[in-house]
Amino acid sequence: MNDFDFSGQVAIVTGAGLGLGRCHALALAERGARVVVNDLADADGNTTNADAVVAEISAAGGEAVANGANVADAAQVQLMVEDTLARWGRVDVLINNAGILRDKSFAKMSLEDVQAVIAVHLMGSVHCTQAVWEPMREQGYGRILMTSSASGLYGNFGQTNYSAAKMAVVGMMNTLAAEGAKYNIRVNALAPTAGTRMTEGLLPDKVFELMKPEAVAPAALFLCGRNAPTKTILGAGAGSYAVTRIVETAGRWLPETEQTPEGIAAHWAEISDGAGATELGGAFDQSLKYVRQAAAALGVSLDF
Repeated sequence: MNDFDFSGQVAIVTGAGLGLGRCHALALAERGARVVVNDLADADGNTTNADAVVAEISAAGGEAVANGANVADAAQVQLMVEDTLARWGRVDVLINNAGILRDKSFAKMSLEDVQAVIAVHLMGSVHCTQAVWEPMREQGYGRILMTSSASGLYGNFGQTNYSAAKMAVVGMMNTLAAEGAKYNIRVNALAPTAGTRMTEGLLPDKVFELMKPEAVAPAALFLCGRNAPTKTILGAGAGSYAVTRIVETAGRWLPETEQTPEGIAAHWAEISDGAGATELGGAFDQSLKYVRQAAAALGVSLDF
């Protein structure tokens, strides 16, 4: 079977009324998935943008339903997942895409600006992932995609709140990939850059035109495929794709007499040398690495 044939699968895409989420939803539906098109309802409960996407999917012969749950509200999210299970019996794919911006320099940023962004990006991902986690465990299959950002991975002026939330979902991915492995739940992160409602006006017109959101959807589908990797950060934008890796330098063990700020400064070139940098499989791998370096330097025999 084609890894990217989603026939028989059910996908939930949050923030899917416009932009990247819309492209993800359309691409999944085109390949056979039944899609829950989630987009925040207005004050009157209308889901105008989500309805429009559902209409596009239906017109193309697909199957989709609109949902107006606020991802920052755990109860609304739980109801969305319960409704999905009642309608279609399973959830195979979750794309945590919903997001907002409250850009300001940190000196001018209010606590409300921080809380609002974290509520949607981080807690929204927590709520949605937690709601689908047990159904995915029970069925022995799941593909979960976090939406990170270069702003979180590398920083971006005026986006402290957004950057913090976008790096936090990478931490979620790292741990959930380990916890989900035995249940065939694979968890990845997408770091997209695209010309969308969120970035309109921030980019020159020529750049905006190159950064079509449709070019990001293939990366999302790749990370949600049957043979998808897990614990992977995939960047996508303007037709280019790249993997971001978190690595640690080989480092240098220091004797007790040099375990001082001065000792670190004296050996900084070796400590920070990236030539021997490697990816670590988990937090314990870092501890084990340091203990082994210390044991080797001190002549201590380890039994593991």
